[in-house]
Amino acid sequence: MPVGYNSAMDTQQLTDVKAQVRNVIKRHQAELRILAHQIHSNPETAMNEYNAAGWLTEALETRGFSVERGICSLPTAFRATYGTGKPVVAFIAEYDALPGLGHACGHNLIATAAVAAGLGTKEAVDIFGGSVQVIGTPAEELDGGKIIMAERGAFAGIDAAMMTHPGTFDSAMISALACVALDIEFFGKEAHAAAHPEQGINALEAMIQSFNAINSLRQHISTDSRIHGVITDGGQAANIVPAHTAGRFLVRAGNMGYLNSLKERVLDCFKAAAMATGARLEYHWDDKEIYAPMRNNSTLARLYTENMERIGSAVPLFNAAQSFGSTDMGNVSQIVPSIHTSVAIAPQGESEHTVEFARYAAKENGLTQSLRAATGLAMTAIDVLASPDTMAAVRLEFDKS
Repeated sequence: MPVGYNSAMDTQQLTDVKAQVRNVIKRHQAELRILAHQIHSNPETAMNEYNAAGWLTEALETRGFSVERGICSLPTAFRATYGTGKPVVAFIAEYDALPGLGHACGHNLIATAAVAAGLGTKEAVDIFGGSVQVIGTPAEELDGGKIIMAERGAFAGIDAAMMTHPGTFDSAMISALACVALDIEFFGKEAHAAAHPEQGINALEAMIQSFNAINSLRQHISTDSRIHGVITDGGQAANIVPAHTAGRFLVRAGNMGYLNSLKERVLDCFKAAAMATGARLEYHWDDKEIYAPMRNNSTLARLYTENMERIGSAVPLFNAAQSFGSTDMGNVSQIVPSIHTSVAIAPQGESEHTVEFARYAAKENGLTQSLRAATGLAMTAIDVLASPDTMAAVRLEFDKS
């Protein structure tokens, strides 16, 4: 029987329970390996992760978790829960793949690590009380699934949220940029590009001028800001003046205030191109899916580094070698005390979102390292479950930050 969350905590008991985590994860390692390879070998893009969600929920349900499928009206989102009451610790699973690249961001390992951490924490719930959840969040790459889920209340009542992401460095905390998408269209006028070019209005030229203006703007923005995009429609034929062109751009910044000011400067690049070419501009900011910056809870992060040290891994609180990106875990971190750790599965210098990184995500070392991080996350969850003072410290930092 659980001794109860508010009971006096015995230090040796806590040490013993943490020691069990490694044995639990090791005991399930063969099954976790199969799970990671299944997801990797069957990549599914945003909101289409039906196989992955099915395999993950089955793995949790058969091991005693109560599973809710299709939460937040998203068919591939889920919540798996073990235990009742407070505190509630959640491990976040991602499992969507990149179009054309498969699991080039290692989400197969993120999902597997979340399951492993959930299984590792399960026995602590029986001892200390509280509950553990594994929350399946689709479409991190393209649609900001966690943003949608946060708006629909998926993370209400969660006391701490944790996840780990494969990369090229170890770290207990990451930097993640605020990010918003901008959809652009220019409308011009078709004409014969050789016989009567003077009768046309070149929408493609407007897009090219916009790229040139953005390239100039990049010299004069903060070092942690990014602007990048692609042309999704560049015209139909070389001998026709393009009457329509379209593109999608991402604007990123270190905080929401700077992002809002940068949005106006970016939009001016497109407005100027429209004025210069005579093309008509239409645009849409995807303001419903703004990726928030990561709000790291250093109390949780320090516990994670201490627990990783206990299992023989020196993990820095923050790794200066990390590069910038964006994640919808940032949105979760704005409403729940959170950490988003990084675990090295590839050499420094390799880039995510490449064919090469997808190969690393299928290697045995990738699984080994991810399960190592999952062990540290589970041990950190046990700290929270076992001690009201620890949970209070986590919450106090969040409320003050």
